[in-house]
Amino acid sequence: MSAITWVFVVAGGASLLAWIASLLTHDTSWVDRMWSILPETYVWIFALHADASNARSLTLAVLTTLWGARLTFNFARKGGYSGVEDYRWAVLRDAMSPGKFQLFNLAFIVVYQNALLVLIALPAWNVAQHGGGLSGTDVVLSVVFLALLTGETVADQQQWRFHLEKRRRTTTRDDSSPGFLREGLFRYSRHPNYFFEIAQWWVVYLFAVSAARTWRLWTVSGAVLLTLLFVGSTRFTERISASKYPTYHDYQREVSAIIPWWPRRSSRERADAIPNP
Repeated sequence: MSAITWVFVVAGGASLLAWIASLLTHDTSWVDRMWSILPETYVWIFALHADASNARSLTLAVLTTLWGARLTFNFARKGGYSGVEDYRWAVLRDAMSPGKFQLFNLAFIVVYQNALLVLIALPAWNVAQHGGGLSGTDVVLSVVFLALLTGETVADQQQWRFHLEKRRRTTTRDDSSPGFLREGLFRYSRHPNYFFEIAQWWVVYLFAVSAARTWRLWTVSGAVLLTLLFVGSTRFTERISASKYPTYHDYQREVSAIIPWWPRRSSRERADAIPNP
C-alpha cells in the first residue's frame, strides 16, 4: 500500500477504537490519549516510504517524535492514561441531552479530531515526495522547532508546579492564591503552551514549503484548522475559568490570550501612576 493509504487505514482504526471505547467506558477522552502518538506515527509512515536519501523526511520524523514524547510525558503525569477525562467534556455533557452529546462525540471528538491529526501531519507527505538533503532553511526550521519545543516544555513545567502547589494549598485550606497561574511565561500569555504547540505545526508546514519550493500547498489546512481549534478551545476554557475565579477577567484584560506579549498595566497600577494634584 502507498504511504497515504497506510495513514488512512491507521486513522480509520484509531477513530473506530476511540468511538467504541468511549461508548463502553462512558469516557470521551480516548482521542486525547492518542493525540501525542498518532501525528508522529503518520510522519514516520511518510518518512519510511520516502527515498532513503531524503534527510528532510527523517529530520521531520525525529522532531515530531520529540514533540510526541514531551506531550505523552506531560499527559501521563496528569493522569491522562489512568482514566481521567478532560473536564471540558464533562461540562459539555451536562449542557447537552444524551443524544446530542453522543452525536457531538462521534462527529467532533472522534471523527473531526482524528481527521485533524492526519491533516497536521500531511506536510510530511509533501516532504516525502521531494528528495534531497537538508538545506540551510531546513536547519533554521529545525532550530526554531526545538526552541518552540523547549518553550512548551518550560510552560508545561511551570503549570505542573503551580497545580501541585494549588493542591497543597487546597489541602491546607490556604486560599491566598488567585486559583490560576500568571507567573513565568504565563505573565506574557494566558496560554503560552497553546502558542508553542500551534507554532510547531506551522514549522512542520514550512518544511513542506522548503521541500516543494512553493507556498501554495493545500496541506497548510492542517495548521490553519489546528489554530482555529485552539482559538475555540481558549474561549471555551476561559469561560469556565472566569466563572470560577472572580479576578480572571482582570487577567484577560492585562495579558495576551495566546501570542506572548508584554502585559498591560492593571487598573490599580494605572491609578497609582497618576500623580496626585
